[in-house]
Amino acid sequence: MTKQRLYLFDTTLRDGQQTPGIDFSVEDKIAIAKLLDAFGLDYVEGGYPGANPTDTAFFQEKRTARAKFVAFGMTKRAGVSASNDPGLASLVQSRSDAICFVAKSWDYHVRVALGCTNEENLDAIKASVEAAIGAGKEALVDCEHFFDGFKANPDYALACARTAYDAGARWVVLCDTNGGTQPSEVRAIVEKVISSGISGDHLGIHAHDDTGQAVANSLAAVEAGVRQIQGTLNGIGERCGNANLISIVPTLALKPAFADRFETGISTEALTGISRLSRAFDELLNRAPEAQAPYVGASAFATKAGIHASALAKEPATYEHVPPETVGNRRRVMVSDQGGKANFLAELKRRGIDVPKDDHRLDALISVVKEREAEGYAYEGADASFELLARKMLHGLPEFFNVTSFRCMVERRFDANGQLKTVSEAIVKVVVDGEEKMSVAEGHGPVNALDIALRKDLGKFQGEIADMELADFKVRILNGGTEAITRVLIESHDGTGARWWTVGVSENIIDASFQALMDSIVYKLMKNREMAGLVAAE
Repeated sequence: MTKQRLYLFDTTLRDGQQTPGIDFSVEDKIAIAKLLDAFGLDYVEGGYPGANPTDTAFFQEKRTARAKFVAFGMTKRAGVSASNDPGLASLVQSRSDAICFVAKSWDYHVRVALGCTNEENLDAIKASVEAAIGAGKEALVDCEHFFDGFKANPDYALACARTAYDAGARWVVLCDTNGGTQPSEVRAIVEKVISSGISGDHLGIHAHDDTGQAVANSLAAVEAGVRQIQGTLNGIGERCGNANLISIVPTLALKPAFADRFETGISTEALTGISRLSRAFDELLNRAPEAQAPYVGASAFATKAGIHASALAKEPATYEHVPPETVGNRRRVMVSDQGGKANFLAELKRRGIDVPKDDHRLDALISVVKEREAEGYAYEGADASFELLARKMLHGLPEFFNVTSFRCMVERRFDANGQLKTVSEAIVKVVVDGEEKMSVAEGHGPVNALDIALRKDLGKFQGEIADMELADFKVRILNGGTEAITRVLIESHDGTGARWWTVGVSENIIDASFQALMDSIVYKLMKNREMAGLVAAE
């Protein structure tokens, strides 16, 4: 049976830019557009030319080689002809292949937001589509608030969609703009739209995630007949985000309910790069990847319980819904106080550490890990600290440097201008090749001061850690009171893109932080010598 083609439309650079805290530069947009284009998406929506200087500059050139490059904007204004509307002119003059018009399809919004009549809105849709086609561009119409509008006034919502379709729009996109529609409602409404005479191969879905169902709503729309899906990388977007293409694409490709009926422009080979795409995008946003993200997260194929690890070793399908390598991810059998010998053997093997099953050192390692986790350590979240501990107990670690003492001082005082300031200063004494060095540093807080002081002078190792940075710092209090045990988790990364996590536990938050800091540096030095870091480089 011939498979039906589904088209994937990415709006990361437009709708995704509405995410609080995200503001793309032109250079960011160029880099992301290249990632999307290389992955194999059909449409890349770049933004709103004419609305701001960044998007206007971005659309001065075509930014994709394979995907259709899409400009987004409003339909023409009521009372102004298409030829005299400056917003429409910016869209038509942009270096885009297609124009996606946002059009009101809920009469309530036509009245309140646009302040025009229902008929004027329909005329704006028709004239805008015709202007885009006349300029040689593909026309798309996002019917904003379509599902809410359909529930309020189905005749008018359908009239908006029908007007766009009859005017020649290649795609009429049904938008769940407020993100509150349920999958069963999406399915039923899409079926009614198709039965009204609008062909499903001209319909798209644009879902928001305000009830956590944007992916489910998108797939329900496909089952009901739409053939274009809009979404963003890692589900970014305003409020709770958009439909996550990183979750949708593997589902379409790997789940028989969709894979047996449909095909997309994403090749099997490209799909194996989707984890890398997701992480590269997070890296560009300067944020840590979501560990529990479906398909691509570091924990997506991780298991912690010993009985699960034992089953995985015999047959991975017992606890995996798809093979992790199909999406470029990897199986993780985590070590913790819940893990059995199978967990440890699998994890050590993955890190290139060979140890016989009956080796007494393995039993000793398992015992130490369980004792330390009882004290508060969390090795399932600190892969680098676990690897250092395992290598130390099983094969030994080189001693790159030795910290003989450290001191940290926090002073709260008024400066010369009478402003209250808190100053942190750290002193670290370290021995490298038999020579003791003392470093002093000030920082933004005691941990930052310690980090700067520790890395200030490591002698011959100094150049090796120049590209290492601390990406995240998490503190957890493990019991009550100011005397509580504190656990510190530190995430580090280097110029290769590798990431690793280290842990420290102490009654003193500074001491716990310093433990994690030292582990991070030692791990980096081991990694540089290919003596560790296989997992961090994945």
